[in-house]
Amino acid sequence: MHKRILVILFFALMGNQISVTAQTEPEDIAMATDEYQDSFYESLKQKGIENYDKAIVSLEKCIKLKPNDAVAYFELGKNYLALKEYKNAQDSFEKAIQLNPKNKWFWLGVYDVSFETKNYPLAIETIQKIIPFDEEYKDDLISLYMITNQFDKALLTINEMNERFGKSEERNIYKMQILAQGKYQNAEIDNLINQIKQNPKEESNYVNLIFLYSKADQTDKAIETAKQLAKEIPGSEWGQVSLFKGYLDTNQAEKAISSMNTILSSSKIDSKIKHRTLNEFLIYVNKNPQYGSDLEKAIGYFDNDKEVDVAKEIGKFYHGKGQFENAIKYYEKDLKANSDTDRETNLLLLEAYFQANKFDLMTKRAMNMIDVYPSQPQFYYYAGLGNNQLKQFKNAKTVLEMGLDYVVDDKKMEADFNMQLGEAHNGLGDAKKKEEYFLKAKELLKQKK
Repeated sequence: MHKRILVILFFALMGNQISVTAQTEPEDIAMATDEYQDSFYESLKQKGIENYDKAIVSLEKCIKLKPNDAVAYFELGKNYLALKEYKNAQDSFEKAIQLNPKNKWFWLGVYDVSFETKNYPLAIETIQKIIPFDEEYKDDLISLYMITNQFDKALLTINEMNERFGKSEERNIYKMQILAQGKYQNAEIDNLINQIKQNPKEESNYVNLIFLYSKADQTDKAIETAKQLAKEIPGSEWGQVSLFKGYLDTNQAEKAISSMNTILSSSKIDSKIKHRTLNEFLIYVNKNPQYGSDLEKAIGYFDNDKEVDVAKEIGKFYHGKGQFENAIKYYEKDLKANSDTDRETNLLLLEAYFQANKFDLMTKRAMNMIDVYPSQPQFYYYAGLGNNQLKQFKNAKTVLEMGLDYVVDDKKMEADFNMQLGEAHNGLGDAKKKEEYFLKAKELLKQKK
């Protein structure tokens, strides 16, 4: 059955049209007289072509012929609603309910009006009248509780619906929004503990409970829950996610590595969890470099990952730590595995080469990249810088003069070029030129400020 699901992200609303099949559409009910039928079907025809005013005129004829006909009032309400005449629409739907309170469609008419006019208290009151006809309309009630910030009631109803009908994506979204507020997490912890007792083989309850314990810094309880999960569901790969963190925190490296390899090789665990796991292990290896070979193996699991260049990200990590030898290793690994001409990675690698005093490698790569990116001044700069460091001053002068032509609206870079040109001329024995370039660099830096 398709019914209205109100999906709210950060409490923004989108509504779908209601379609229910539990009761027959009122417009399908046979009409009592030919004149009534003619007017009623004329109203349907006019409504179908969006002539709502004419449809209303035909329905008013029907009501004169049958003053107590609930169906005509219901149709009248729908046409008024289409015209956004909300007061008339609500009055018509309420008249239909007064004549026949057991018809779900009539209550849904009032619900439509209250929803469109943002009269949420009335919407909640009305949907509660509809639920006895169809319990799945509690999903709409949850959405209304979310809109009106009644999160306690929303969470209670979410758990009821999950138990009655199974979990849904929409309810999961709502629950995450609620649980982001810490004061509701204890209630959810109690609910999950109860769910685990009732069904110890349901893996998701353990995973959610572990997450909440971790968020509340209750690491011991998180580890105990992970152990319980592993005991009840020995083959659970999700159990390893939490065990891994627990093993790292307690410095049980071998167990952590075993759990990590299970996580990274799993087809069930999503890539975000895998990236987080690798990042945690990277931080651990930074303090415990003896496990570097295990990190190398772990990176191999991401060779076909199209979302993140893992090797490059690890290179950036070491770069930021000032560990340039390690950064170089992972930048080179990334370039070898992916595109050898990636601009960003090459610039990072050139900077790491410079910091590690690998001027020969820096110069060679920069010259190669000039062929690939002939209008990118950064590569000319690194080539000139490298040649200066290698005392190839003539080569430095030539390449720096070429690259300077491509520097546009960047005072800092222009100053850097002039400094290196000054160094090149100094190496060539031209002290006058050296001073000219140094002075120009100094002026450019003043302009930058």
